[in-house]
Parts: sequence; C-alpha cells; structure tokens
Amino acid sequence: MNLADYKYADIIHRCFRCGYCKFPVNWMDANNCPAYARFRMETYSCGGRLWLTRAWLSGEIDWSDHLAEILYSCTACKNCEVKCPLGFSVDILNMIIAAKAEMVESGRILSSVKEFLENIQRQGNPYGHSRVKRGEWLEGTGIEPYQGHDFLYYVGCVGSYDARAQEVARALGKVLQKAGVSFGVLGNDENCDGNEVNKLGEETLFEMLAEENVAQFKRLGIQKVVTLSPHSYNAMKNDYPRFNRGFDVMHYTQLLESLLSDGRLDVSGGFDAAVTYHDPCFLGRWNDEYEAARNVLAAIPGIQLIEMERNRDSTLCCGGGGGNFYIDLLGGSERSPARIRVREAHATKARILAVACPNCLTMLEDAVKAEGLEEELVVRDVSEIVAEACGIT
Repeated sequence: MNLADYKYADIIHRCFRCGYCKFPVNWMDANNCPAYARFRMETYSCGGRLWLTRAWLSGEIDWSDHLAEILYSCTACKNCEVKCPLGFSVDILNMIIAAKAEMVESGRILSSVKEFLENIQRQGNPYGHSRVKRGEWLEGTGIEPYQGHDFLYYVGCVGSYDARAQEVARALGKVLQKAGVSFGVLGNDENCDGNEVNKLGEETLFEMLAEENVAQFKRLGIQKVVTLSPHSYNAMKNDYPRFNRGFDVMHYTQLLESLLSDGRLDVSGGFDAAVTYHDPCFLGRWNDEYEAARNVLAAIPGIQLIEMERNRDSTLCCGGGGGNFYIDLLGGSERSPARIRVREAHATKARILAVACPNCLTMLEDAVKAEGLEEELVVRDVSEIVAEACGIT
C-alpha cells in the first residue's frame, strides 16, 4: 500500500501535534496517553504515530520492528479521540488501526503479535491453550450449560484461562446464582470475541470470529448476553451488528446495577473498606459507561468510595488494551502505565483498588507487586466485592 491507497490519506496530515490529547486533568501532567506516559517520546504519542504512519506509507521511511513497536504500543484506549478538540477526532484511532491492518496484510508484524493472532486462530484464545480446557474454571460451580436460559454468561478468553481472572468468573457466577438469574454458559464451546484481534488490525480473523459467534448464538436461540469483560462487551455491542447480531448485550456491572435496583441482590452484609475505582477503557471511553460500577459499589454498606484525580474519561489506561496484556510493549519500567495507576490509587489512601475488567485486574495486580504495595493495596473485581457483601465465600 502507498499513501494514495490509504483510507485516511486525505486527513492523516491534519494532526498538528498540539499535544492536547496528552493532558488528563490539568496542563501540568502531560502523560494521559499510556505509551507516551511510558516512553515520554513524541514518536509514542498520538501525533507522533500519525506522522510516522504517513511517512511510512509515503515511502519516506522503511518499515522496521521499531516502527511496528511504536504503532502496536497503542492500547486503543481512545484517550486521544476523547480529548482531541478537532473535527477529525472520530477517526484518529481508526487511522492507527488501519496502519496496523496494513502491517498484518503485508505480513510485517512483530513476532509477539503474530503469536497472539495465530494462537487465537488455532485455539480460540491468545494463550494457545487447548480449547477443551476453556471450561475448566466451571468445576464445582454448579453453573449450567446454556439451554434456553434468559442470559448467556460470556466469560471471554482472560476469564476462562487466566488463574486470577477465573476466580472473578466464578465470583460473578455465584452472585448471579444468588440473585436467581437464569443464565448458562458455553464452556468449551465458547470462542474468542475478537475485540483485540480487531484492534490489532487482523480484519479477516475478526470477521471469522464474529460470524462464528453470531451463528452459534442464533443456533442456540440466545437473545441476551452478559459479559465479564468490557472488551467482549465492546465487540458485541459495536462491531457485531454488521454481522446481524440478533441479541442484546450488557456488561455485568449494568446487570448488577439492575438487580440491585429491583431488590434481587442483597448486599446488606457490607464491605468495610475505602475503595477507589479504575475505569476500564472499553467500558468508559468506548461505551460511555462510567456510573454502573460506581452505583453498585455505592450501594454496598461500609464502602467509602474515593476517586483518583484521573477518573471517568480522564482515566489513565492500565496499558492492557490492544493485546498489550499479552504482548506487553509498555512494561518493564516504573513508568509503565499500570504502575503509574497503582501509585495514583495508593495516593488516595484507599485499601481496595476496584476494577471491572479481567485485563485491568491482571495488569494492576502485577503492578501492585512491582511497586511493593501488597500489604497496602489490594486489587479486587467489583463482582468479588459484591460477592462478599452478599455473604458468598
């Protein structure tokens, strides 16, 4: 591909590198882009990436692993799009994803990205684990296979395979059982939702995953889906409609909020702790859902909810999006976005850092360990906090 064939050739030059997208809350802290926060180099900022992309597609610079690292370090957190005051802002992230797509199409991608995509193509998950182990997290839960239930509980790859995230998957399942929700799961028959595949630029594989999932859901008569992960929620809500989605989807915090409102969830057991909440990018900036998790936490007796300075659409991404929870282009430094975020949480003096995303959970727990804060700050998923307030052990 050359620049003339690039979908966004007529607008990619419009980024003036003003730097507005770097600033979260005030003009004293220019690091709200997670990659820029990590490297503090203009090439890793939104404007830097766009100018490098234009130079590459116009033949001014050659492709290299380093160029790919710069583009793939973008976590698709959407901070740049939300903060940009210019009219073409809705396409800023699309331009970067389109550049990744060109790298995939031409076969010029990082080995870690290639491994991620090949694992999903072969085994339906980025870890490369066997498909027949996807449902092992269900052992001993009593959660039923989906068969005409009101909801399909879609767990996703991280919740199915990551040991810590499996605990969260089980906790949410127990909460839904306690509330009397009619739901079932797919177990070993569940497949990757494809959100990260799409954001990494592998359009063909994403289309295959989306089409297979939509066909499976239709075959089973599934009409309502509740997801553990905001990443799954985003793909199914915003990308699946073009594949004749045929079902409604909600994130689990939205369902818990509804259950509390209807009096179906008893959290009177309380949770006595100061809690600060980290907004997941694919729930917040991607889908404008900032309040459901906060409303759930606020309904639990004993919780003192404290906000970090960067919250809602100014939240600093943990660095796990765009496949980076696996390919990890932003780690290895005290400036990694997850470690910065953990220090911000610790500064609130909250004891609990609450999350509503299995990707954020794994990233931030690792960061707590790296910061040596295990005795002072504990990362818990909202579903785990609710489970404790419900008396579930």
